[in-house]
Amino acid sequence: MKIQSVGICVKPGEGGLAKLVRELGSWLGQREIEALADPEAARGLGSAGTPRGDLAERVDLMLVLGGDGTLLAVARAVGAREVPILGVNLGSLGFLAETSREDLFPTLDALLAGRLRIEERMRFVVGVERGSQRTAEYLALNDAVISNTALSRMVHLETRTDGAPLTTYHADGLIVSTPTGSTAYSLSAGGPIVLPTLEAILVTPICAHTLTQRPLMLPAACEVEVRVSDTRGGRVHLTVDGQVGVELETGDVVRVRRSEYPVRLWVAPDRNPFAGLRAKLGWGAR
Repeated sequence: MKIQSVGICVKPGEGGLAKLVRELGSWLGQREIEALADPEAARGLGSAGTPRGDLAERVDLMLVLGGDGTLLAVARAVGAREVPILGVNLGSLGFLAETSREDLFPTLDALLAGRLRIEERMRFVVGVERGSQRTAEYLALNDAVISNTALSRMVHLETRTDGAPLTTYHADGLIVSTPTGSTAYSLSAGGPIVLPTLEAILVTPICAHTLTQRPLMLPAACEVEVRVSDTRGGRVHLTVDGQVGVELETGDVVRVRRSEYPVRLWVAPDRNPFAGLRAKLGWGAR
């Protein structure tokens, strides 16, 4: 894949990156590659910048400087477009980012030389229905979380798969996660770690009142339907990828299904996911 243009995206409010963005612009210019930027990164290039959604239509590569949250936001802005993303971790864990700030330019050299590959990660379409109206729709790379924000209040969530009753979760909430999101909120709630290249849907209750309601893995082709049957007087919210969402009412239905548009990430050909888990989660440490 020939790279002729790169879109540089930076976490909003991230100070001290102007110098790095300028270095990137110069490095790309020396290789006759056009450097474009989102409004935040554009400050380092002395330009006005381009909204991320428009940027994704104009470039061959989206380069993300930040943590996992920044990459999740950029993936949402990319939407259905097939432009691949390279994440540069400036945060703490950085499960989604392929490289570090220190290895940025060697990684770009490897990419331009054809030594990286594109890995596809499944996403969800998450829709909210109120009566006969679809009131909201989102793309999710990590998860869709339904939770009660009131203190000491659980929520009752009637859950179906492909129209068939599954169970009613009596819990603080419910996480419907992709394999990529298995190392995010789902992991904290006791869900399994799933390799991100697998295709599956994870359903993980948050502090379930009944001990028999355990995490569940479903085929990727399933549609998960969650109906808010009782808020117990609390305020229930849907949150997608920890960044966007909407308040729910009793009777609202959240539908989660696999998107036909995966996210495309640049990764090293010999990438070992277990090495990353050992390094980031401290597997085997005493």
